[in-house]
Amino acid sequence: MKLKKFKNIALVGNPNCGKTSLFNALTGLHQRVGNFPGVTVEKKTGRSQLSNNLAVNIVDLPGTYSLYPKSEDEIVAFDVLFDDDESVSIDVIVAVVDASSLKRNLLFCSQLLDIKKPVVIALTMLDIASQKGINIDVHGMSRMLGCPIVPINPRKNKGIQALKKEIETTIEHNFIPPVEDFINLKRLAPELHDIVNKYQKTSSHTASIHFASAYERLSLLSKQQKEQLKEELSSIEFNKAKIQAAETIQRYAKIKKMMQGHVMENSPLQKELLSRKIDNYLLHPLWGNIFLLIILFIMFQMVYWLAQYPMEWIDSIFSWITSQLKNSLPDHFISRLLIDGLLAGINGIVVFVPQIMILFGIISLLEDSGYMSRISFLSDRLMRRVGLNGKSVMPLISATACAVPAIMAARTIENKKEKLITILIAPLMSCSARLPVYTILIGLMVPETKILGIFTWQGIALLAMYFFGFMMSLIVGFALAIFIKVKDKSIFLMEMPVYRWPRWNNVAMTMLQKSKVFVFDAGKIIIIISVMLWILSSYGYKKEMNQSSQFFAQTSLEHSYAGIIGKKIEPAIRPLGFDWKIGIALITSFAAREVFVGTMSTLYSVEDENERTLMQKLKNARRNDGSLVYSLATAMSLLIFYAIAMQCMSTFAIVWRETKSFYYALLQFVLFGTLAYIFSFFVYYIMSH
Repeated sequence: MKLKKFKNIALVGNPNCGKTSLFNALTGLHQRVGNFPGVTVEKKTGRSQLSNNLAVNIVDLPGTYSLYPKSEDEIVAFDVLFDDDESVSIDVIVAVVDASSLKRNLLFCSQLLDIKKPVVIALTMLDIASQKGINIDVHGMSRMLGCPIVPINPRKNKGIQALKKEIETTIEHNFIPPVEDFINLKRLAPELHDIVNKYQKTSSHTASIHFASAYERLSLLSKQQKEQLKEELSSIEFNKAKIQAAETIQRYAKIKKMMQGHVMENSPLQKELLSRKIDNYLLHPLWGNIFLLIILFIMFQMVYWLAQYPMEWIDSIFSWITSQLKNSLPDHFISRLLIDGLLAGINGIVVFVPQIMILFGIISLLEDSGYMSRISFLSDRLMRRVGLNGKSVMPLISATACAVPAIMAARTIENKKEKLITILIAPLMSCSARLPVYTILIGLMVPETKILGIFTWQGIALLAMYFFGFMMSLIVGFALAIFIKVKDKSIFLMEMPVYRWPRWNNVAMTMLQKSKVFVFDAGKIIIIISVMLWILSSYGYKKEMNQSSQFFAQTSLEHSYAGIIGKKIEPAIRPLGFDWKIGIALITSFAAREVFVGTMSTLYSVEDENERTLMQKLKNARRNDGSLVYSLATAMSLLIFYAIAMQCMSTFAIVWRETKSFYYALLQFVLFGTLAYIFSFFVYYIMSH
């Protein structure tokens, strides 16, 4: 029996080319996620069985547009491809190419071919290319490029076996680099290849150019070698920017010629012209921003309007289940734990699933239609006024889902100052974890009356909270830009995709995935805290009991362990209008913001055993003096506090990891907590006087 051989395969390509889908199709469940050595960039690796006798390791490299690295993601890809990463040595490169954006994708692909390593092209997005009227002569293009091209559709598992067979063939046959380069770069710097090869043996003139462009940060060279190479490059007046510009022009000229012979487009300008006509209005400085506000207004109206029916249905089901269990089960520790602890916690999760699904469904529609790129473009001018640019918009927009992936998305920002500011202000954007909190508090203080019989004041209030978070992020970003001294300048370039009809199956998948993440990831935390909180809320210390039972005895909520903790912190939060129960919710919310709802559900289930919804219980909650706990002033103060305070340990951890500094994570935590306290104090003071 032959032993299995393990080779390393690198998956590379432009961002959003279908690389992740291919990685999942090739590796299935045999995946590992870590970090590349010395950096925070995520490293995804997996095992794939190409045949009975050949298993390979697949390394999914970060998306990149060019072999001239700028961002941390692109630097990692460069290091692996040029053997500067000792943790992995690549045997075959699988270049994932988006057929619907062929020209841009082939620029990077042609650079890969010229470094003289084995390349197999996986051609994706052929269905979208077909919709655009693009037909590709795959065999003819394969001959022109000098490497195999395999059409695939990873989502439908089409072409995967053919791709595996092509990778196996490339590995089994000794690779002979093509003699001719895709373009002749020797005349751009005739002496460069010989100079570079004194320090590191390179396979081609292209490899020498890229080596010379990035030598300062390569670990292959010693400090002394870098100084010597710097002098020799100066002697031939090597200019990286000029060579990169000249190379790009030549490559695009060759690609254009190749596409004329092997790519047929039916009315190629028709959709582009239509998109340009639409952009005359949607990217207009005035009308474009008005349209954006209308889109956001409709989005948050739908979050309330469409979600209210399934939310009421879910609430009524849980109320019925609670009533049935209380009538059928005996009054026992287990039954009280099940009803007031576990069931109340689950209700606090499931009831908000409709809003989560609708919000992410609309965001997915905007992305799939091509409009999300226009939002980045419209926001660039505003971003520059606060020391950022349009590249910060996409991480900030994704922060409306969760700050953790948004902070990780900031890796693509080349400018160090803009990257740091984006990381620091991302948690101020209202994430989906705040949505349950907003829903409860807005429902307490904003009436359900409708405007024109369609729109609700609650939807307008929700939009206002998201707008408030965005404005706070800009204000804090402007202040940080003054204190963070980095002189690097940045340029914002973006290719506008043509408008297209959204893929409804993608929208549905996004809605299901996001709701699943909310239920299972946040849900686990909420349920655990709900059960622990029920125990702390139901039991406490009683002096009159004997020594053996006095430390764990059933008691009233106010005298329970949770009540004792709440009373201890109440003096500090009383100026904000908060009582000790809200104080407990603030503490538990540090695990995750949405835990606030589960905490209140558990606390009021322990104190009030009537079969009423949480909203009804909060509306009827009274202080000792008979006044409402959730007055307009208190609800507004609490709403502002949750909008600003960074009550998420996961965000704290990811900021620490991405900035490689505990100082920035602590600064962010203290700064936002202080701002939240100050703003809430003034809101409560003004509205209660």
